[in-house]
This record gives sequence, structure tokens and C-alpha cells, in this order.
Amino acid sequence: MKRTISSFIMILAFASGALADEGMWMAPSAGKKTAGLLECVVSIDFMGTGSLVSERGLVITNHHVAYGDVFALGSKENNYLENGFWASRQEDEIPIPGRSIQILKGTVDVTAEVQALIKDGTVKPGVMMMRRLSGLIESRYKEKTGYEASLSSAWRGEKYYVSLYEEYNDIRLVGAPPSRVGAFGGDIDNWEWPQHKGDFALLRIYTAPDGSPAKYAPENIPLNSKKYLKISLKGYREGSKTTIIGYPGSTDRYASSAKVDYMTGVQLPIQTSIRGTQMEIIKKWMDRDPEVRRKYSNHFFGLSNAQELYLGELQCYKRFKVADAKRAVEAQLDEWLDADPARRGRWGDPAGLLQERYNAVGAPQKNAQYFRECIIRGTRLEPVASRTMILAKHFSEDRVDGVRNSSARNFAQTDLRVERELFRYGLETFYENVDPQMFGPYQTEMRERFGSDYDAMCAFLWDGSWISNPAKIQEFLDRSTDMKAFLESNINDPLMLFYDDARILKYNQAIGAAQKDPDIGVLTRTYTHAMYAMQLDKKLNPYPDANSTLRINYGKVRSLQPRDAVSCSYFSTVAGLLEKHDPDSYDFCLPADMEAALRKAPQSMHVNFITDNDSTGGNSGSPVLNSRGELIGLLFDGNKESLASEMLFTPDYNRSVNVDIRFVVWILKEVAHFDRITAELGV
Repeated sequence: MKRTISSFIMILAFASGALADEGMWMAPSAGKKTAGLLECVVSIDFMGTGSLVSERGLVITNHHVAYGDVFALGSKENNYLENGFWASRQEDEIPIPGRSIQILKGTVDVTAEVQALIKDGTVKPGVMMMRRLSGLIESRYKEKTGYEASLSSAWRGEKYYVSLYEEYNDIRLVGAPPSRVGAFGGDIDNWEWPQHKGDFALLRIYTAPDGSPAKYAPENIPLNSKKYLKISLKGYREGSKTTIIGYPGSTDRYASSAKVDYMTGVQLPIQTSIRGTQMEIIKKWMDRDPEVRRKYSNHFFGLSNAQELYLGELQCYKRFKVADAKRAVEAQLDEWLDADPARRGRWGDPAGLLQERYNAVGAPQKNAQYFRECIIRGTRLEPVASRTMILAKHFSEDRVDGVRNSSARNFAQTDLRVERELFRYGLETFYENVDPQMFGPYQTEMRERFGSDYDAMCAFLWDGSWISNPAKIQEFLDRSTDMKAFLESNINDPLMLFYDDARILKYNQAIGAAQKDPDIGVLTRTYTHAMYAMQLDKKLNPYPDANSTLRINYGKVRSLQPRDAVSCSYFSTVAGLLEKHDPDSYDFCLPADMEAALRKAPQSMHVNFITDNDSTGGNSGSPVLNSRGELIGLLFDGNKESLASEMLFTPDYNRSVNVDIRFVVWILKEVAHFDRITAELGV
């Protein structure tokens, strides 16, 4: 039994009545109608957003939010990613292991409670402070309310809130189009406009027969949804007001100019260069071999999405001069601090000190970035080498099954040919860019032995390892194998030695040595608090960064001029989708039944549309609502010009890209022939 919460408590700090396009606002304490809409929007394990759309627990979200689940539920014989999945009967809906959905029941301001815990010494400042606070506050509110509780901070600890959730653990896949519909255009169209994706999937929440949350059981029943969103097929026009509700993951709008300089000068150039080449290697093999495509589809999807994001951020930070914009704000902060000696005494010069710290850590962070990108995540078999080396050094029979099972998953999802080529690329990139003083002993030995002959080095390390030997892999995975004896006989395996995880300490120590007290984290917190205080003093209506808590944003349907002499409509059509169709391109090749149905459809039917709502990762699947609170679309992407908005909102260029709900309904009716679901949706 859940204890009653006196009211649906939603806090909005200094933003009541705000109707600006910029800002991911905490849900306002408005009327019952708004609160009702908020309860229709769900979090899918805080990696995406969904909406309740029927009285029987039906949830609609993005295809790419469900992508990993669709991939995992499929098989070589039943490839749901390639072929799509439509449960013709309720009993055919497939349970998704490990998937949960959270519905927000209330949010409570606990700032005073947190401050009291810090003041009386129960919780001490430091790197573990938030974890300790979370344990105390979340336990307190779970016991008090019966709901799952999650503590979050706003403005880096200026305010603290507890979100209370009803969590459901029996989630089932109801329907998903083929990836060539849901992800039409692939990574080529990602972050672009116009797009033509049918980016949606359908899930269902199940409960125990008494309606309470429960783990999967055959006797469970669909959730009785007392509130759900109604679908509107009336459409929209330029200027139509829109509201987006969801769980945006993170933004860094209070970032300093020093951080922007670091991101554009060190981190992003390294990440985008290395991951771009890794993607080229994987895609080459995927295009050659359907089995490689099956194994790597989910991994490549995540890699390409991140790569497009990072590359777009790098370009936009430079194009929109984000560092200069931050410096202008910092000049205002300096002026405000100087206007009152007490302010300067309290806050000091956080912007100036941050610049010093970032300058100092630039070189060691460069080494660390290459190490992480080339070694730690250079191949998907690195975890096998690291886990087995740790087990060999600190052997325990209790850990054998865990290491064997996790390694089996790594081997099942990879191809040794692909991983070898990735390793060879990472090897050369690492040695050509990292300071030799940062090499581990074995890495130094390899350098001295092979010099720049990376082919020979790769042959020795990779080809000489049990990890690349199919017969040895089978021996390792065989439960009759004596694991201790196996590891002892392979303790000098070259790949295990090369990947020995203890070396990462050298990189962390180098970064730490370059910092001074206070470090970047402490200075960033001080800087954010000073910026927040200035905004309050100037009545600038501050809003907190996104942090995977429920947010609401207001905007309108709006066309786009991405650059000089280029104008884009606010919607894309079936005609444009068919123009892109290319049987010779995997990313742009429509399934035969989809193409046939599209050729019979109205060519002017809207497929996707754009609005100027403020959104980010985690908003994927968020409902796009009209002025009556009805569902008209699902947010699935942003445009490339909006990618500076991690740190700086660009109002003239920022767009959210959405799939039109009418296109979704058309697919359900004319392609999937999913009559039982269209009837449930009331369309």
C-alpha cells in the first residue's frame, strides 16, 4: 500500500508562468489538468521518455529508445530489428528482461533537510557526499511514502529535490517497425533536417492481478491507466503552440568558457577523430557480412549516435562562438562581484581559477583521452582481457561464473576479424599520440621490441592471445574447464598483459598532480552558485540544468533557416521519403511492403515536423502536445544546428525533430495492419 501524498507536489523555482522556448523547466505547480498530463509521461529507465496512450497500460516511445530491447529479443531466425515485430495477440507481447518504467508521483524540495545533514556533520563534503546523501534521503522518503525515491541536485547543490516514482518491472514489447523504417536514413540523416523516420515503438506495462507493480509473471495483467494522452489527428501549422514533457538527461548551461575551450581543444577533437575511424571499420564489415551486421547493429547505432552528437557539438561550439558568449557572461559576473566587496569576498574569482586549472590539466587529459579511446574502449574484447587478468591475480571461485558469463556475452556479440582491425588501429593511434612516460611497463617493452612496426606488434599481441583463438575461447567458456589452471597457464598472455587495468592509475595520477586545491569540481560548483546568485539578484529567471528529472518546455511549430540562403519547411512528406528511397543503400532502402503502401498513400502526408522546443538526450520519445494537451507527435532528434545547446541555447537555430503521430497511425493501419492496437488507441 502506498501512503497518500497530500498533493501532487511539483516545484518550479522562479519559473511560474514562463512561456519561453529556452529552458527545461521543473514541472510547475499548476492546475489539475497539467498535473494529469504529467502523470501520463513515463521514464523508461531514465534513458528515454514514453507516454501512456490507452487505459490498458500501452506506452509509445521511440524506436531508438527500444532499439536495444528489440535487438536483444530477436535472434538470427527472428530478427526483429530487420523485420519488425507486431504482437497479433496480447499473449504474444514479449517480456523485456531487466526493463522498468517509472511514473512520477510527486517531487519534494528537501534542500533544508540536506543542509541540516551537512551542518550537523552527518554528511561531510567530498566526492562521496551525494552518494551518502542519496542513501539517507531516499531511504527516508521511500519509508515515508512507499514509492521509489530519487534525490537530485539543482545548480550543483544550491537546491535538492526528491522525486517519487511508482516503478513497474513487467514491461513487454507490443510492436516496433523494421529498423529501416524506424531508423530510415541511418547515421547519415542523424541530427539532420529534413528527416523521414517512423521512429516509434509500443510497449505495455503489466501489473499483478490486484494492480500493484510486480515482476514478470504469466498471470499479470495490463496496467489500468486512469490517465493517458489522447491522440489528435488534426495536425498543426506554422506557429502552432507545442508543449514537450520528458526526462532530459543532462545539460551544462552553466559551463565556464574554460570548459568550452577544453572541450573544443582537447576532448571532442580526439573523440570524434578516433570514433569516426572506428565506425568506418565496423561499417565496412557490416556491409560485407549480414552476420556481422546482426551482431554489431546495436553497438554501431549507439556509436554513430554519439559520434554525430560529438562532431556536431564541436562544430557548433565554434560556429556559434560559445566560448566568447561564456566570456561575455563571465564579464557580467565580474562586474556584479566587484559591485559589492562582500560578494567578491564570498565567491572570489571562480572563472579565473577555472581557466588556470583547465590550462594545467590539458596535456595530461590529452594522454588520458587517447588511452580511454584507443585502449579502454578500442575493442569490445578489452573487458574480457581486463576481467580475466583481475581474476588471475585475485582468484576466487565465487567470481568464476560471473567472469565466464559476461565474457561469453562479449564473444557472442563480436567478430574476431572486426575486433582485430579495431585493435590494430587503436594500437598505432595510441603509440603515435601518447607521451611515452605514460606507457605501462609492458607497453614500453612492446615499443622497444617492435618500434613503429604496428603490423608486427598487432600480430604478436592479438594473434598470440587466447582471446583471439576460437579453440581456446571454447575451452575458457566450457564449464568443465578448471578456470584457475586455465588462467595460470595464460598468466603471461600478451593481450592480458597489454590491457592490464592497473595502468589507468598513471593517467588519473597525472591529472590529479596537475590540479591544485580547490580542484575543477569544487571551482565549478562555486562558479555555478555565483552565477545562480547573480541571476536571482538580476531577476533573470534561472532554470536548472537537465538531470533526468521530469521537465516541461514550451515552444511552437517553426520552419528553419540553418544557414545563409537556405530555407527549410517545418514538415517533411511521403514524397520526400520516396525520393530518398534507394534499393542499393541499406540506410535508405525501405522494406518492400512499406514502399508499396507509401506509393498508394497521399504524397503530401506529413512524416516528420520540427518545433523550437528546448530538448536534449533523454527527451527521446517525449510527447509533443498541442494547446489542448493532445498528442500530435513524438520527439526523436534535434537538428545539427542545435548541438551547441548542451552549453548554450541558440534560439534562432534550435529545433526538435518529431515524428508526426498521423504517420505513426498510418503505419499501424496500412503497413502493420495492427487493428487491435489502432482500436485500443481510439483511432
